[in-house]
Amino acid sequence: MTEAAEIERAEALMAEGKTDEAVAITESLVAGPAPSHLALACHSGALKLAHRSDEALEFDRQAIERFASSPIAWHNYAATLDDLGRGDEAVEACENAFRRGMDAPQTFAVYARALRAVGNHPRADYAYRQALMRAPAEVGVASEFANHLWMMTGDLKVADSALDAAFHAGAQPAPLLIAKATLYQAAGDSERAFTLMEKASERMPDDAFVHLAAVEYALRMDRVGLAETFSRRAEAVEPRSRSVIQYSAIVDLAAGRSSAAFGKLQGALRDHPNDQSLWGWMAVAARAVGDPLYERLCDYEKTVGVYDLETPDGWPSLEAFLADLAKELKAVHIYRQHPTNQSMRHGSQSMHMLSGSNVPPVKAFFEAIERPIREHMTKLGQGDDPLRRRNTFDYRLVGAWSVRLKPNGFHRDHFHPDGWLSSAFYVETPDEALETPEKQGWIRFGKPPFVTSPPMEAAHYVRPKPGRLVLFPSYMWHGTVPFTTDEVRMTIAFDAVPK
Repeated sequence: MTEAAEIERAEALMAEGKTDEAVAITESLVAGPAPSHLALACHSGALKLAHRSDEALEFDRQAIERFASSPIAWHNYAATLDDLGRGDEAVEACENAFRRGMDAPQTFAVYARALRAVGNHPRADYAYRQALMRAPAEVGVASEFANHLWMMTGDLKVADSALDAAFHAGAQPAPLLIAKATLYQAAGDSERAFTLMEKASERMPDDAFVHLAAVEYALRMDRVGLAETFSRRAEAVEPRSRSVIQYSAIVDLAAGRSSAAFGKLQGALRDHPNDQSLWGWMAVAARAVGDPLYERLCDYEKTVGVYDLETPDGWPSLEAFLADLAKELKAVHIYRQHPTNQSMRHGSQSMHMLSGSNVPPVKAFFEAIERPIREHMTKLGQGDDPLRRRNTFDYRLVGAWSVRLKPNGFHRDHFHPDGWLSSAFYVETPDEALETPEKQGWIRFGKPPFVTSPPMEAAHYVRPKPGRLVLFPSYMWHGTVPFTTDEVRMTIAFDAVPK
């Protein structure tokens, strides 16, 4: 088979989500002494889809060394550096691509993200506008820019105008409406978000994703009857979709049909056995029907690990290290508002892969967590449950970020669908709040985000403490009890997957 045919086959596999097979095919294409530019790019792309961006970078580096005049090679290198949180290098790589004639909107979008990562927000604003000038109907970039404007200004109209501009440029309406609803919800106007998706569901009968978004906003407003209506519309369009089945089960849980939800989720998990979203909702269904599976999925004493970090080399004490770490993280937390598409409210969140930082305290943190992560994997061991059966005793990080909550701040109850092990590390804590009877500022586990019948409250709590790392299964529901004291709560979080 020719190289072109092999690449076409690999791209088809990637489109089907069969990334491991695509990696295997493209691996043979780059094994020789002089792989082609296209082979290097395709192999890098397959590795990135498999959450192996650190390995992909080596092949992008080979491409810029062998094809240094290629703007595409520099774009690919910049995109991978950005994925890894190496903002300074990604900015430089983008500028190298521009010097070689690159003028693509995709490169300006990577440039914007990299500039944002290094704190150059005025220049990031320019780069987003350049990307949208070249591709004004690109919903993904418009949504990202709207989120950026909202976080920087806290002005709903300013952020919404970026989405309106994309609409007038001919953007696809469904994802744009969902982005608008997400923005309104983040701004505290839940009723407006719900009304928008209710109307969209009525006017776009053939779009299952619109109906599912309407289900979510109806459930957030405790309007279970309307959620059922939207769910039935989605089932009529795509009855075999994993997401449609999952939302149908969620509506069943809200309506008191726990056994029906349990059965639907069982069926979906047979086809998607490692899907963290399905396992998160299966835990809710198993708890509702009293199935022993709940105890296996949510054995909090054995699967939630609490570790107090040892002082990294180079610091006289843990307190000194945390003070230096807090100082560096505060420089990242310059946003006025929380992001639109994340769980936290009333605070700010870093928007790049924090583990790529070369700042000494941040770099030392990611070195220091190596021991507790491996200790936790050893304690978990292996087994046939959805957590332990994937335990290889090795891992890679697929996300790492920091959150700084202000008074009245909290995390909505959520799980991490792209992880295997998730975490919360406490840099600063609202100590006065932690002592309240309500456990303000504590991390809680087991409470779903929507109404259920019967209602379910949190089943487990962990008290934060500066220097404390909490590790738990990514499918496990967790959130923060809101705190009302005049304090802040700053954390680092990350997701890990088996390597």
